[in-house]
Amino acid sequence: MNERGAAGLKTLVFAVVTAAFTTIYITQPVLPVIAGQFGVDEARASLTVSAVVLGIALANLPFGALADRYRVKPIVAFGGAVVALFGLASAFAPTLPLLVAARFAQGLCIPALTTCLVVHLARALPPDRLGEAMGAYVSATVAGGLGGRLLGGFALGAEKWRWAFVIGAGLVAASSFAAARWLPPAPPRSAAERRGGGFLPLLRRWATLRLFLVGFGAFFVFSSVFTYLPFRLSGPPFAMGTRAITLLYLSYLVGVLIGPVAGRAVDRHGAGPTLAGGAAIFVVAVLLTLAPSLPLVALALALVCAGFFSVHAAAVAALNRRLAAARGKANALYTLFYYLGGAAGITASGHAYKAAAWRGVAALALAALALLFAAGVVETRAARADEIR
Repeated sequence: MNERGAAGLKTLVFAVVTAAFTTIYITQPVLPVIAGQFGVDEARASLTVSAVVLGIALANLPFGALADRYRVKPIVAFGGAVVALFGLASAFAPTLPLLVAARFAQGLCIPALTTCLVVHLARALPPDRLGEAMGAYVSATVAGGLGGRLLGGFALGAEKWRWAFVIGAGLVAASSFAAARWLPPAPPRSAAERRGGGFLPLLRRWATLRLFLVGFGAFFVFSSVFTYLPFRLSGPPFAMGTRAITLLYLSYLVGVLIGPVAGRAVDRHGAGPTLAGGAAIFVVAVLLTLAPSLPLVALALALVCAGFFSVHAAAVAALNRRLAAARGKANALYTLFYYLGGAAGITASGHAYKAAAWRGVAALALAALALLFAAGVVETRAARADEIR
């Protein structure tokens, strides 16, 4: 594939993935409004977010298997049509149960627009361009996550949250149609790809399992920091209000910029050094959150994003470079471990916060990051051993 074709492929993937992640987070900033309109409590309103995540978790492995067996373009077209259709259903849902059901249906088909497209990237691009492409994919997840929150709670105003679903459905329909129409065909499957393989061999193989664990550990720390840092900032010595704390979270935009940078670093220096470097930046960031200085904490949040998305991009690139078959299943397992890590991190850090406030959360994060740095070192040595062989 020439430069122009590679750029077009990355653009299409960026558009589809951004639209998919925008869909996931549309209701998150307007949950109080939804709770008021339907007359429910906070926990029931939050089902409009958790139902999507549950659908993704349940469908990710099946779609990974489908991506290994069938062409990706029809899967993307089907997934985009379903997500857009139920986006419109969400916009006009008269009751909360119907809204939650529509959101669950969206979640079931979002892996068609995410996991399956990663597999297409891995198969269509040569190894020396894969790192940058995976970095662009990671940036799209960031842009979509931030875009969904801004669309639902800022651009249109909270009271017009239903219109956010209409716009989101349009974005998904347009981008998935464009991808189904213009995605370049992947090369014919090799004999190894046709033979494929199951999920268990990927879990038994240490070279792939450790990358799944990297995704688990990275999101473990990232979710913990962004969940519990507001408690630290709202107390002494900062005593910040909710709006001021929210503004600090614009540092999330660093992830949009760092994804392609980390991808190029993978292509130039290798996944192992990029992973270890990202973990080191992450360590510095967590240490800075302990300082009683708002500018340093703001810098820490930017570095948290830089470190996390560097690790994430390096792990995804390393995983797809390493495999000649079962890429769909491998990416599905990586995503599953990734989200399980986020849930485990929030739960474990909750106990750490109760025991030792923010210092407890930071200590747990640093212990996890030490393991991520070690994984980067191991990955570097494994790559060098492969070169020697």
